[in-house]
Amino acid sequence: MPLPPDFTDDFRAGLVALLRWRRDVRRFERTALPEGTLERLLELACIAPSVGLSQPWRFVVVESAERRAAVRDSFERCNAEALACFSGERAALYARLKLAGLNEAPCQFAVFADRTTEQGHGLGRKTMPATIDYSAVMAVHTLWLAARAEGIGMGWVSILDAAEMAKILDTPPEWTLIGYFCLGYASEEHDVPTLEREGWEQRRRPVVIKR
Repeated sequence: MPLPPDFTDDFRAGLVALLRWRRDVRRFERTALPEGTLERLLELACIAPSVGLSQPWRFVVVESAERRAAVRDSFERCNAEALACFSGERAALYARLKLAGLNEAPCQFAVFADRTTEQGHGLGRKTMPATIDYSAVMAVHTLWLAARAEGIGMGWVSILDAAEMAKILDTPPEWTLIGYFCLGYASEEHDVPTLEREGWEQRRRPVVIKR
């Protein structure tokens, strides 16, 4: 039986720094990532835990200029609809926020969860089928940390219509959109979330209930 790694105090301190510096990046340089970087990061994402070892994540790398333009159009429409839901100072603040790096990010991909996968033989998801989606989110987070550890930024674009995205990316109907992501080198670095810096929201202490 192999021995577990000896995780030192320095390693643990580095891990905390990684978690703190993992930001939702919206401002990217246009510099391309080194060849093979995305493929390697996707491999690391697949180390993530998944219910029943189902590995339900499906990655769609978007390289087509036409498809990227369609994604931007979808974002613009959804963003305008979201803005209309706010009023007053909140609307003005929302309008100032940069909520996507779709014009600059050199690498873009979508993550889907295949809820119909037979891998894992249904273990662990009969009573909680949403664990398939949660598993795909774990893969996203694993990739996010791996990218940040290499100085690469990642941004989650959630202001999109899922049904429209399925058409744009021509994905199977049984795949459920988890998110659309931008990847590249950040043009600025912060250890505080953008929404906190802009005054949209403040980070709060965890809610813990003891029974």
